[in-house]
Amino acid sequence: MDKIAIHVQDAYKVFHKQSGFPWKSRNGRATSSQVVAVDNVSFDVRKSEIFGVLGPNGSGKSTLVRLIATLLLPDGGSITVFDHDVVRDPMAVQRLINRVSVEASFFKKLSPMENLSYGARLYGLNNRQARLQIRAILDRLGLEKSAVDKPVEEMSRGMQQKVAIARALLTRPAVLLLDEPTTGLDPRSKREVQSLVREMRDQDGTTILLTTHDMVEADTLCDRIAIMDLGKVVALDTPKKLRTLVASQNGNTPTLEDVFLELTGKKLVNEETDA
Repeated sequence: MDKIAIHVQDAYKVFHKQSGFPWKSRNGRATSSQVVAVDNVSFDVRKSEIFGVLGPNGSGKSTLVRLIATLLLPDGGSITVFDHDVVRDPMAVQRLINRVSVEASFFKKLSPMENLSYGARLYGLNNRQARLQIRAILDRLGLEKSAVDKPVEEMSRGMQQKVAIARALLTRPAVLLLDEPTTGLDPRSKREVQSLVREMRDQDGTTILLTTHDMVEADTLCDRIAIMDLGKVVALDTPKKLRTLVASQNGNTPTLEDVFLELTGKKLVNEETDA
């Protein structure tokens, strides 16, 4: 039997409205003092699997990632990473995972090398060995050598995202949580990141949970995909089997986007934030 890397059972998360940030129902009217962001979600991610999570903005997919990453506490249910509970044993979970999000943060005045070297020290890595490893990772990601020692604030959004991915790879995590990692990347950089994701799965056995707005990326990278809407998982299967949920039209094979529209009634919009 395949080993389970991530086990999510009836995960539930509620947020309260805050002044100035009213939560609205689907019809656009504020109806309650609470909003359910993750609504009794259950699934397993197998070791060395690339597991995708698709959903419109506000569907709860980024909240789900934060729950797995121990950045938020679930209000109900349970989540474990290699049998370590995210509530009872968060430190053990944190040693196994790393996370890349669309809102990656840095010391903007420092260079990529300085930022990554600082991260390496926090992880307890040998400085000399870490610098060699950093350069190797940045080379694999196609980061221009001239940019390695320049301040991060002078880099493009796409280049900064590559540095965020490099930082996550330093610890060779058992589980890598990628929350819209290729947002803002040009097509070539996107392919380089996708190739690296496959390499981590195939060569290192890394388990990867990926949220994305890119249907082609999800279709080509993911072994299985969960589609979320309004905090719930509305479908979960391989990309091939998900496409069988929609009837072909005019003889054309349904796409993942067709499935997504059928199940959620919404188009994917690539935005910087998500619930």
